[in-house]
Amino acid sequence: MEKLYGLSNLFMTVFLHNFAIFMVVPAITDVTMAALCPGQDECSIAIYLTGFQQAMIGVGTLVMMPLLGNLSDKYGRKAILTVPMILTIIPTGILAYNRTKKFFYVYYVFKILISMVCEGSVPCLALAYVADNIPESGRSTAFGIISGIGSAAFVCATLSARFLSTAQTFQVSTLIAVIGAVYMQFFLRDSVIDDDKHLHAPIISQQKLTISKVDRKLESNKHLLKALRSFKDLASFFNSSLTITQAAIVAFFSNLADVGLHGSMLYFLKAQFHFDKNQFADLMVISGIAGTVSQLLIMPILAPILGEARLLSIGLFFHCVHMFLYSIAWSSLVPYASAMFSILFVFSQPCIRSIVSKQVGPHEQGKAQGCISGICSVAHIVSPLVFSPLTALFLSEKAPFDFPGFSIMCIGFASMVSFVQSMMLRVDPPILS
Repeated sequence: MEKLYGLSNLFMTVFLHNFAIFMVVPAITDVTMAALCPGQDECSIAIYLTGFQQAMIGVGTLVMMPLLGNLSDKYGRKAILTVPMILTIIPTGILAYNRTKKFFYVYYVFKILISMVCEGSVPCLALAYVADNIPESGRSTAFGIISGIGSAAFVCATLSARFLSTAQTFQVSTLIAVIGAVYMQFFLRDSVIDDDKHLHAPIISQQKLTISKVDRKLESNKHLLKALRSFKDLASFFNSSLTITQAAIVAFFSNLADVGLHGSMLYFLKAQFHFDKNQFADLMVISGIAGTVSQLLIMPILAPILGEARLLSIGLFFHCVHMFLYSIAWSSLVPYASAMFSILFVFSQPCIRSIVSKQVGPHEQGKAQGCISGICSVAHIVSPLVFSPLTALFLSEKAPFDFPGFSIMCIGFASMVSFVQSMMLRVDPPILS
C-alpha cells in the first residue's frame, strides 16, 4: 500500500491527462456533424472521416508505441511522457478557439498527425512506470487502480461537459491539458534502470554527465538506433512465449471491437434515437461511474481470488453482451442499461497488461507495454476499414435490410473471438524481477 501512495503524482498526471482528453468526447460528434452536415442527424462523410482518422492513427501508433516504450526503458518514463503531454494540447486548443468548418479541418489534420505519435502513449508509459515501482504480486491491483483513475477522470470530464457549452468544453479541456503537463514536470519523479542496473541520463536532464561529450553522443545514438527497430522488436516479442502470443491475440480482437464501437456507437445513437451532446455525456457518466467503482473497489478484491486469466474472461464475456444489447436497442433506455455492464467488462484491459507485464523482466517493461500497444494499433487500422463503411451503409437509405445496429452486432462477434481466445489462455509462471 505504501508503494501505491508513492505513485500519487503519477495518478494525478494520468487523471489530468484523461480528464482533458475525455472531456471533449461527448461534444466532438456534434461539432463534426455541424461542420460537415449542418442540421442533419445522419452523415456518411462524418463516419468515413472518423474511420480514416482512426486508421491513420493506428498506422502511426503501430510504429511509435514500441519505439516510445523502448526509449522510455533507456531514457526514463518522464522524459518520454513529456512529448504526448504537451502535444495533445494543440488539437483541443484549435477547437477552443473556433469550431467553424475551416477550423474543424485544421483540427482534423493536427489531430491525426499528433495522435499518430501520442495516442495511447500516456497510459502505456504510465503502466511501465507502475511496473518499475510495484512488485509482481501487487501489479494487477496497481494496473486496475490506474485504469480506475482513468475511469474516474472519464466520469468527471463527461459530467463537466454535461453542464458546459460546447465552446467552454474545449476551452476547459485545453486548460486542464496545460495544467497536467506543468504538474508532471514539477512533481513526477523519474527513475529507470537499464540492463546493468545503472541510471541512464534522461533526454531532458539537469544532471552533469561524467563521460565525455563524444562518448555520450555515441551512447545516445546507439540506444536510439536500437529503439528504432520497432517492427523487429514487435515480432520477436510476440514470439517469445505462448502466453504473450495468446495475450496479443486477445488484445487485438478486444481492441478491434472497442475501436469499432467507439467509431460507430455515437453516430448510431444520433441517427436512431437523436442523441445529442448532453445525452452522450449522461451515457458516458453511467458507464464511467460503473467502471470506476469496479476498478478501484471490486477488481482489487477479485484479482487475487480468481486470478487475472479468469477475470479477463469474465470481462470479455460481458463486453460481448454489452455490444449485442446496443445492436438490438429497441428503446432509448436500452443504451443506458447496457452502459451498466461497464462494471464487469472493464476488467479486460488491466488484466491483459498485467499478464504481459509478468512475462518479461524488470528492464523490458516499457518494451512490453509498447508492443502490446502496437498490436492494439493494428486493430486501430483494421477496425475502421471494416466497420466504418458497414456503419455508414446500415445507417443510410441504401441499407440492404432494415437493421441499423447490424454493424455493432458484427463488432460484438469480434469481441466474442477475444473471449473464446481468453478461455484458452495459458499463463506461464512470471519472470522474477
